[in-house]
Amino acid sequence: MKGGRELTLAVLLVALLGTAAVLEPRFVTLQAQSLLATHVWELAVVALAMLLIIMAGGIDLSVGAMVALSAVTLGLMVERGTPPFVAALAACLVGLAAGLTNGWLIARTRVHPLLITLASMAAFRGIAEGLSVARPLSGYPDAFLGIAAGKNPGLLFLVLTVLTALVLNRSRWGRWIVAVGLDEKVSRFTKIPVDRIKLGLYGWSGLACGLAACLLVARNNTAKADLGMGLELEAITAVVLGGAKIEGGKGSVLGLVLALALLHQTREFISWHWKQSELNLIVIGTLLIGAILAERLFQAKTPSSR
Repeated sequence: MKGGRELTLAVLLVALLGTAAVLEPRFVTLQAQSLLATHVWELAVVALAMLLIIMAGGIDLSVGAMVALSAVTLGLMVERGTPPFVAALAACLVGLAAGLTNGWLIARTRVHPLLITLASMAAFRGIAEGLSVARPLSGYPDAFLGIAAGKNPGLLFLVLTVLTALVLNRSRWGRWIVAVGLDEKVSRFTKIPVDRIKLGLYGWSGLACGLAACLLVARNNTAKADLGMGLELEAITAVVLGGAKIEGGKGSVLGLVLALALLHQTREFISWHWKQSELNLIVIGTLLIGAILAERLFQAKTPSSR
């Protein structure tokens, strides 16, 4: 049933918040939620880009490493006297370049994105480690730190969400993305520019990682080569939990937003109530497996025409 996944996610989110209100009343206060919201924006920005890639039948395991590389670029440039906002622009460009490299390799070699981005994940993380000599890069002016405060990250996510929805639902690129995800060979036969789409999507993924790196550095006042560890798992989980098919051809911006909210609230409540953030990996893994199994069960009951 169309909209069934979104409704299920909304019910689960309400149930979680209701349970939290009983067990930990302070957790659902506006003050607490405003503070906790600062922990989700980097994931949210990256997940929007991941949604488009997965809908096109791809995957990007290097997003966490690109965040680290972009963050280290920012930190090193500021350390050498570059104005922080100029350094932030450079960090975004480094992320864009890294994403375009992924896209170019995937388009030209026709090797599965899983293998390409797995290799680039190691390469980008290694470059970040080498450039920073594995040391934290701290000390940023208040004007830069302010970009991660208040409503700024939320407004950025809102703008990117609207743009993503418009691309998917109101543009030729949106139709092409779905077509490529459904059947790449047929898409090539019908003259859809598959290679250009892949280059664009992975380039956007890199740019999104650059933006996420700027937010992450501003929030933590530190750039390190280990930033973004596990980000790829959380982004993929949010996308699949939101209703996207891991094989491509299907996805929902609304479903992703609700999945991000459910994932974020679940993660924060676990840390708040049980004081054990280690449980989050178990929960995220369980949610990912559950989302995939639910999708398979749905497909078994309603065979696709694909």
